[in-house]
Amino acid sequence: MLKHNILKTSWCKLRTRYMHKNASLSEASKSKECAISRIRNIGILAHIDAGKTTTTERMLYYSGLIRNMGEVHHGNTVTDYMEQERQRGITITSAAVTFNWKDYRFNLIDTPGHIDFTMEVEQTLQILDGAIVVLDGSAGVEAQTLTVSRQADRYNIPRIIYVNKMDRADADFDMSLRSVESKLNVETLPIQIPVLNAGVLEGIVDVITMEKLTFDKKHQGMNLIKAKIFESDDGRLWDVASEKRRLLTDKLSSLDDKLADIIIEQESLDNVQPQMLVDSLRRVTIGRKGVPVTLGSSYKNIGVQPLMDSVILYLPSPTNLDQLNPYRYFANNLAARVFKIVHDKQRGPITFFRIYSGNMKKGQKLYNVTREQSEQCTRLYVACADDYKEMAEVSYGNIAAVSGLKSTITGDLVTASASVANRAKQSMLEENPNRLDYVDNFFASGVKLLDPVFFCSIEPPSLSAQSALETALQELQREDPSLHVKNDLETEQIVLGGMGELHIDIIKQRIRTEYKIDVDLGPLQIAYKETIQDPVKDTLSVEHRVGQTTHKVTITMSLIPNYEGKTKLLLDRSSETASNIDSIHPRVMSAIKNGVNAALLHGLKLSCPVINVGVKLHWLEVARGTSDTIVSAAALQCIRKLLQEGNSVLLEPMMQLEIVAPEEYSPKINADLTRRRAVVQQIDMRGNNKVIRTLAPLSELLGYSTALRIITSGNATFSLEFSHYQLMTPINEEEAIEKIRGF
Repeated sequence: MLKHNILKTSWCKLRTRYMHKNASLSEASKSKECAISRIRNIGILAHIDAGKTTTTERMLYYSGLIRNMGEVHHGNTVTDYMEQERQRGITITSAAVTFNWKDYRFNLIDTPGHIDFTMEVEQTLQILDGAIVVLDGSAGVEAQTLTVSRQADRYNIPRIIYVNKMDRADADFDMSLRSVESKLNVETLPIQIPVLNAGVLEGIVDVITMEKLTFDKKHQGMNLIKAKIFESDDGRLWDVASEKRRLLTDKLSSLDDKLADIIIEQESLDNVQPQMLVDSLRRVTIGRKGVPVTLGSSYKNIGVQPLMDSVILYLPSPTNLDQLNPYRYFANNLAARVFKIVHDKQRGPITFFRIYSGNMKKGQKLYNVTREQSEQCTRLYVACADDYKEMAEVSYGNIAAVSGLKSTITGDLVTASASVANRAKQSMLEENPNRLDYVDNFFASGVKLLDPVFFCSIEPPSLSAQSALETALQELQREDPSLHVKNDLETEQIVLGGMGELHIDIIKQRIRTEYKIDVDLGPLQIAYKETIQDPVKDTLSVEHRVGQTTHKVTITMSLIPNYEGKTKLLLDRSSETASNIDSIHPRVMSAIKNGVNAALLHGLKLSCPVINVGVKLHWLEVARGTSDTIVSAAALQCIRKLLQEGNSVLLEPMMQLEIVAPEEYSPKINADLTRRRAVVQQIDMRGNNKVIRTLAPLSELLGYSTALRIITSGNATFSLEFSHYQLMTPINEEEAIEKIRGF
């Protein structure tokens, strides 16, 4: 990394240079800008077991926040504080930690790596300014790395890549770089190279400053020793580092015009000053034209301090995003977005906010723009995982934790008052008159809910525990929007919907350990969907006499297969029907929509939701005095009749399955996959391991972790991610119906 004096360069001057701020700012305003420019809101993203939590633990230790480093396998890390996380050695819920490093304030969020908890990652990404993507140096880019990178792309988040586990014998830095470029399709800018001695990671060379960095093993890497490399002392290392520096400079010059101008002026790639490269890297990273790549071994305490320095140097502060930020319409008033809720036994529900403008004060009244209601915040905190420090005020750019809010949920936008919200919305509409959907989406909830792929019934041990179970599920659903809870009217059971076996199992364990309710779960069921294969059109007449009134409806509708539009109900405005459709009263049209939504909620075969089907209304005749309920019922009955005529079929969820196993086990794995109706898409080699990527039906993967462990004697790992819904063959459909219904 850069020398201490370079790191201490006045950030206010850098801020002025990057953002071209008006020179007439008051001294107080400049001071505030400077303070905000020293904030870094960052997340750590990675595939499961790449070393996210271990890296976070080292950061907290070197920053002085904790006195002793915990280990994932010992179950004593700061950010994995839930009992289930410590038992399983995985991150389940994102954890926010605030600490200082070299006069900079880091708001760091450790996210889950398991695909079942992808919603936690999604919620977190909304509020980040930058991210560290952690790779396993022996594996490169893995399945979940791809998923989190795609999620981060949607939010335009600048990133640094940290290649971890470089102490392993099979670690390969060049392979990791190639996998990033080929799979993530980004320009890699390696700013470090490993120093290996007989295959053992001894230190790191910073190619920008041409310094060798070594870490004191006796003091857990706390003492970082920097030594300039000279050609006379170590010619081979000098040659390699010089060549890498030239390549980095050349790459940067093709991405950054300012650096290109300097190189043309100097007529050399070798004479570029370190600070020029740092400035260029920062511009390129924030502009998302390339990604700086660092390396290390967090478990062996190598490379973490330079990684934190890189966060300061290359990732943006809240002020860097002002020009693109839609929160600017709130001016200096409070605007904050909820990204997480936890239920603390002593403090009750704690709501985590990212503050985008203004300040949040203890005891302040907050107006929830999404819910259109006000709430009183009682206490204000800064969080360190499950520990909280009470504050009187938290300023713009930071993460705040608030207690006392009852109705606010994840994704909600809050401000100081309804009038502030209305002014902000009006300003946004004036600047974006043709983007009404964009404005509405911004002021609505920021969370895109995912459909569950598994569901099962959940029952309390006794009727007396029913109320406690409902309270527990309400709290868990508020924390985790990907958990679906509904009451089945037919069976009178509570049904849970989740993103995977592990997700459902964790919910069950949390109810038992945190709420002390010994619940029973029914067998896991697959979330099938239904659709139709053929277009179909029909007319239905309904007549009911209630008292002295005759309720009569004649309705003509058609179903359109393979329909992917957002609006389910389409209107036939052809010359023969347009006048009839236009004469339908808005209240009656609303009743028809209710009928359509109710009909598509439950298909004919397994009462599953009907998808990829459009409903077109061609004709409607409603007798005077007919109730809206009868109109809705007629629309529902007509659609159910059409579903029978349109060759209704089941769709099953297909999963992207990636298995990493020693080569000798691949024949057994492939034979097992064939029995599971899996289609092998790609087989690669990664060191001595085979990486098998397949597409498999979820119904065939229940209990797959146990089966794979038996086949490979515990030597294989796998990751699973939902891909799409696919038509079932008549035989497989029959088997699925028989398995679920029992006949």
